[in-house]
Amino acid sequence: MMHTTVGWHVEMEFEEDERQTRAVAMVRLPDGSEVRANGHANRHHTDSNQPRVGEEIAGARALNELAMQMLTKAHGEIDDASGRISHPIHV
Repeated sequence: MMHTTVGWHVEMEFEEDERQTRAVAMVRLPDGSEVRANGHANRHHTDSNQPRVGEEIAGARALNELAMQMLTKAHGEIDDASGRISHPIHV
C-alpha cells in the first residue's frame, strides 16, 4: 500500500476596531482552487477590550464556515463522480 502526504495551508486575516472583529479564512487546495469563508465577533459594550478574544471567536466562526463549505464541495464532487445523489456528509 502506498501512502501520500498532502498539506493544506489555511490563511487567516483579521480586521478589527473597538467594537467588532472580522475574520477571513482561506485555504488553497492542491488543484489551485481556493475556498474562503468569513466570521465575525462583536464586543458587548460592558466587556473589556480584548482583541485576542475577538480574533479567537471570529476566527473560529470563519474556520467553521470554511469546514462547511469544504464538506459541501466534497459532497458535490462525490455526486458528480458517481452520477447520483449521495448520502449527506455529517460533521
